[in-house]
Amino acid sequence: MEIAAYFEDFTKRDWQSDPEGTLDVAVVGLGNWALNHALPAISEAAHCELTTVVTSNEHAGQEVAREYGIDHVLNYEEYSDGVANSVYDSVYVVTPNGTHLEYVQTAARNQKAVLCEKPLEATTSRAEELVGVCDRHDVPLMVAYRMQVDPAVRRARELIRDGLIGDPVHVYGNNSVQLLEDFPDADQWRLNPDLVGYGVSVSDIGIYPVNTTRFLLERDPRFVQASAVSPTDVFQDVPDERCSFLVEFEDGIQSAFTSSQNAYSESHLTVVGTKGTVELSPAFHLETELTIQRGGTETSTSFEWINEMVEEFEYFADHVLSGRSIGPDGRHGLVDMYTLEAIYDSIEQGRRVEI
Repeated sequence: MEIAAYFEDFTKRDWQSDPEGTLDVAVVGLGNWALNHALPAISEAAHCELTTVVTSNEHAGQEVAREYGIDHVLNYEEYSDGVANSVYDSVYVVTPNGTHLEYVQTAARNQKAVLCEKPLEATTSRAEELVGVCDRHDVPLMVAYRMQVDPAVRRARELIRDGLIGDPVHVYGNNSVQLLEDFPDADQWRLNPDLVGYGVSVSDIGIYPVNTTRFLLERDPRFVQASAVSPTDVFQDVPDERCSFLVEFEDGIQSAFTSSQNAYSESHLTVVGTKGTVELSPAFHLETELTIQRGGTETSTSFEWINEMVEEFEYFADHVLSGRSIGPDGRHGLVDMYTLEAIYDSIEQGRRVEI
């Protein structure tokens, strides 16, 4: 197939079954991501209906209720006790990493489908418990890897799968942001090891190039070697204000990634094959563009912006309502947790670590 063919109907939802009905959603946590990205996306998604929010901030909850026309604002104790349990079918957990488990436990106990923000939890043991409780209660669990539903990423995977760049050899990627410019609070949860988990940069944003590479290559990591520093005082409680890490994937594919929560906002991911390259740039900041180089020619996307969060909620609802298997499920999320643990072990031990 010629490259141009992959750009025909570029924004197609190749996963869509268009089931009947809507999925009633409860959002657990009203932080910045929920308020600015998730709630607007749910309201736009054709197969989702926001019915409930759960928050410790009653004022914020009531503001959301007025804006989105919902009747149910719960605190965390009410959520745990099953108040208004009948008005939602699913739960989107968007609280600090180290609190995901308890809210997913409640959802699973009440037979609700779960969309959980990445990473699954603060540690692998808690993540395993989270996945286990969903398995025991036989409820769908999706990890919120929005990159996997971005059309540019899905077309890139098709290109790689069909061999247009030959055999994948190397992958390069970066994800960096200015955390304290976006959220100027030194006491925020991302700088609290009990809430963020192993670290601040790789766990929160460095996981994007790792997981997106897994999706593109359809291969998992085998070995990692990492180095990190935290030279700024406000980052002293976490090991990775700045981090670089090498990841070897199955079939010996080598990758080099960097991430920082205290650097210029930039993101990209490039897969180098034996016959060409696939580049996503920008990649991870809610805007993705695809460029392919092959045989001395370069082809780039130029399409209307697609809201990844709308695509994520549509994918979730489509698969829950139709009863189909979810791609980034709990087991998929656990592989990333094992990879994160290995990266931070490598930082501490100064050596290559097998996953």
